[in-house]
Amino acid sequence: MEDTNHRRRRGLRLPRQALATVPTTTLLLLLISLTALTTPAAAEALRKHRDEGDASGSGGRGCDNNAGKQSSPVWVFGDSYADTGNLGDLGRELTRVWYDPYGVTFPGRPTGRFSDGRVLTDFIASAIGVPTPVAYKLRRGAARGLMARGMNFAVGGAGVLDTGYFQRNIGAQIDLFQAHHPPPTRGCDAGVAVVVVAGNDYSYAADKDNSTSAAIAYIPAVVRQLREQLRRLRDEVGMRKVVVTNLHPMGCTPLFTRALNYTACDPLANAGAAQHNAALQSVLAALDPANRTFLLLDLNTPFAAFVEDAPAERFAEPRRPCCESFSADGHCGQQDEGGRRQYTLCDDPSKHFYWDDVHPTQAGWAAVARTFRPKIHEFLLST
Repeated sequence: MEDTNHRRRRGLRLPRQALATVPTTTLLLLLISLTALTTPAAAEALRKHRDEGDASGSGGRGCDNNAGKQSSPVWVFGDSYADTGNLGDLGRELTRVWYDPYGVTFPGRPTGRFSDGRVLTDFIASAIGVPTPVAYKLRRGAARGLMARGMNFAVGGAGVLDTGYFQRNIGAQIDLFQAHHPPPTRGCDAGVAVVVVAGNDYSYAADKDNSTSAAIAYIPAVVRQLREQLRRLRDEVGMRKVVVTNLHPMGCTPLFTRALNYTACDPLANAGAAQHNAALQSVLAALDPANRTFLLLDLNTPFAAFVEDAPAERFAEPRRPCCESFSADGHCGQQDEGGRRQYTLCDDPSKHFYWDDVHPTQAGWAAVARTFRPKIHEFLLST
């Protein structure tokens, strides 16, 4: 069987989040944060897990415009960079974020986050000055007072469009929000939305067609649909402010740098991310010329600074992951049939920018967050 990672690196391949492999006898070839499933039974399991539960306990929205702008509820939509527990536990091979060593730094156990600890959602909430929004799938165990402060609908593997992996895309996540939260009353707003897009659409297009041009050609369709969902959040949902991320330099993820012994980034993959970012910036300028509603949260610049030009004293290992699989087509957390680790784990995750093949460590996210905290404060206080 052909090495799928080797095949992807022949051209521009925008990396799947949290790629993993499983035995070929199961016909599971690739995982995007949640996995790409090819068996009907596994697909049905994902559908059932995705749709379990009803609206009960989903939380209210409230409207207290006298409480201050930074007290607005926060609603999160996106993928594994933002997921704090929405990808259900379907076993180690399918949903490894619910197994060790994920969560080893915080809180000391797996919580469904794609990292050793806190992820982007946690740091954005901290910058806004609110608790981390409750993950939609975990809402039944949360206090209603906390749920009134917002909710996280982001789930690993999601895209702007359908990525074929039975997870709600961003539009469907917004549909879910609207199904449980009526439009705000006159004089009120729905709060602050955070939209996180880390590239699953392009990974799906590249793998589906095994073509560099397919991923690049997908950019206009992805950005058009992202524009529509951002417009919905403002015009139909009633969000007062919307924070949307640009793409990180994908060619600097360990998925790509491993082939170069972690010494350099892949310029072609980074060029694809740059093209997406330029298109998104143009869309936001047209949607919001006065910059009153939308904030483009720049992840690309700090990521590049830390992984391409990182001072040794900040991250001793800017491109090598803390959790590294034995083989190029393996994954963090992988075990053999006897339960033996098929990966190495670093002694100190804080010295690594990346946790696994795609996702930053808590320390990596913290460093990135220090660059955007002032911008978020200024944005939320603006009229």
